[in-house]
Amino acid sequence: MRDFKRLDVWKKSHKLTLAIYRATAVYPKEETYGLVSQTRRAAVSIAANIAEGYGAESDQGFARYLGMAISSSSELEYHLLLARDLAYIQDEEHQKLAARIASVQPMLAKLLLKLRADIGASKV
Repeated sequence: MRDFKRLDVWKKSHKLTLAIYRATAVYPKEETYGLVSQTRRAAVSIAANIAEGYGAESDQGFARYLGMAISSSSELEYHLLLARDLAYIQDEEHQKLAARIASVQPMLAKLLLKLRADIGASKV
């Protein structure tokens, strides 16, 4: 069985999730079941999909989960923009979190491209 915790992209995603939990802890109470929940869920989904996909039985399965992780990273990006625009987080905090997302997204895309190339090569 493969250990997802060895993947650099998972490590960065996990650290991003921890940072998101800390950042959302100061959101207004009325957002607990709204933006806080949605933002945290999107962040968790990135690392969770990497982990779940890495345990998939095939590279095709892993590729599907990486696609979901990429989608979740875009969703998270939007939630943070909304939080900034609602003044739940300061611009500086938004920039730091956005930079973390921006560092994970290309790693996900690169891994997905590699998997797709491997899948294509195995069909030849």
